[in-house]
Amino acid sequence: MKTGAKILVESLQREGVEIIFGYPGGVVLPIYDELYDSSLRHILVRHEQAAAHAADGYARASGRVGVCLATSGPGACNLVTGIATAYMDSVPIVALTGQVPTNLLGNDAFQESDITGITMPITKHNYLVKDTADLGRIVKEAFYIAGTGRPGPVLIDIPKDVCTKVIKEPLVPEKVTLRGYNPTYRGHRRQIEKALQLIAAAERPVIYAGGGVILSNASVELVDFATQLGIPIATTLMGLGCIPGDHPLNLGMLGMHGTEYANFAITESDVLFSIGVRFDDRVTGKTDTFAPHAKIIHIDIDPAEIGKNKRVDVPVVGDVKAVLQDMLSMLKKNGLTDAWLKKIKHWKQHHPLTCPDDGRLHPQFVVRQMSELLGGDAIIVSEVGQNQMWTAQHYCFKNPRTWLTSGGLGTMGYGLPAAMGAHFARPDLPVFDVAGDGSIQMNIQEFGTISHNKIPVKIAILNNRFLGMVRQWQELFYDRRYSFTELPPVEFVKIANAYGIEGVKVESPDDVMPALRAALDCDGPFVMDFRIEREENVFPMVPAGAAINEMIGGHPR
Repeated sequence: MKTGAKILVESLQREGVEIIFGYPGGVVLPIYDELYDSSLRHILVRHEQAAAHAADGYARASGRVGVCLATSGPGACNLVTGIATAYMDSVPIVALTGQVPTNLLGNDAFQESDITGITMPITKHNYLVKDTADLGRIVKEAFYIAGTGRPGPVLIDIPKDVCTKVIKEPLVPEKVTLRGYNPTYRGHRRQIEKALQLIAAAERPVIYAGGGVILSNASVELVDFATQLGIPIATTLMGLGCIPGDHPLNLGMLGMHGTEYANFAITESDVLFSIGVRFDDRVTGKTDTFAPHAKIIHIDIDPAEIGKNKRVDVPVVGDVKAVLQDMLSMLKKNGLTDAWLKKIKHWKQHHPLTCPDDGRLHPQFVVRQMSELLGGDAIIVSEVGQNQMWTAQHYCFKNPRTWLTSGGLGTMGYGLPAAMGAHFARPDLPVFDVAGDGSIQMNIQEFGTISHNKIPVKIAILNNRFLGMVRQWQELFYDRRYSFTELPPVEFVKIANAYGIEGVKVESPDDVMPALRAALDCDGPFVMDFRIEREENVFPMVPAGAAINEMIGGHPR
């Protein structure tokens, strides 16, 4: 005979869970009592939002399902931003929430919230458990749903009496079978043949690769395919790392803050091979001018994404890795003419990403120094805003799952807790969180978590005393009317010291590399407060509603 709480903990262990990020409360006390004696490691965060982001960071860095736990009412509601962040970026997490006893459901009991109703639009699936006998099966289903097909978050809401009831544990089926849920993994052979025929006939093909490549662990196949045919690859923000940043076929990021040469290549392409992407607005700009001359091939495991934002000529529904493996087995080498690659080489030479060299401290320099020091052998997490874009542009990512950021939702405060999760997923790698002084203050209380648990996260704050990206838009499009975007000065190193964390303030370019080395040499967490140029902008930039080849702040063509 077992309590529901014990069944829950043992079910998590059967799914291979090793770590949970959470925050206790009244209705989850039975679960926490079981955790007390279990082998599961629990990390006590300082805010439930951080628990969700930490589970998200763990999942992105490891490829496994992350787990977070919160109590009912405000605890569950505080997970919502983190769940939505995971949903928008297709990250597999299971969120466990406590709920009032079943006899009080719908009665506005203390700390009751309809969390399944609240999260329905931002979860892949969710459950309200009303019978303890269902708990083991539901946990198994939740992990299966979260980690298969197009990954995403699943929520399990567990009333207190479901946790405390004692039952004879029912058998849980070895295999999960869900009516109506059968993801397609193998692409249709005829569609693959059509795609290969289009690519073979192309003169100016470009591969447009996104987060789906990384989620399906298909980076090796992608680079192999591109290399055999000599096709350049432009990546989305979420796709960075799917091809080494210094690979000759890498065009870097495309879109609003993408490289000029990536955006030029997309605009002039005649075949756009789109792999694991959403054609979202930050990539496409004005949709009807995105790849206007190209036939479009689109591989995605989610059929709902194909044709949603842009007409597609050859759709292929399936797992990216499986489809690329099939394409490689059917491939007949037909390398490109030199003309297209020469043109791209010309663009790269004449339209590079630049870093000012005037003796002042610029954020691009900080990121480049970090890239030089780490050499791609680290996990880089970012907050959201200018810090995120400078990192995406100027850090040379060498491997998949080493770049963690909130793409679809753009969640400020994501970076610090996600970096905590990334450390537990990959303790063998240094973890750096690149933050803005605005974003870091969204979840700065997690200094307490990293200090208490001795999590060796290195935090690089690009401090311009502004909500930088919003200020940039105000400068460019609102006549420099800085309405509520200037932030008061903060001594972040002193705050870090108060938590027992070492740190250093940096105001000169000469001190950047010594600060980075000091952080890397430190056994524990370390904060670097880089006092960068206050009104530095992220360029190039595609204004809202413009075509992606209509960038400002770049080079004349």
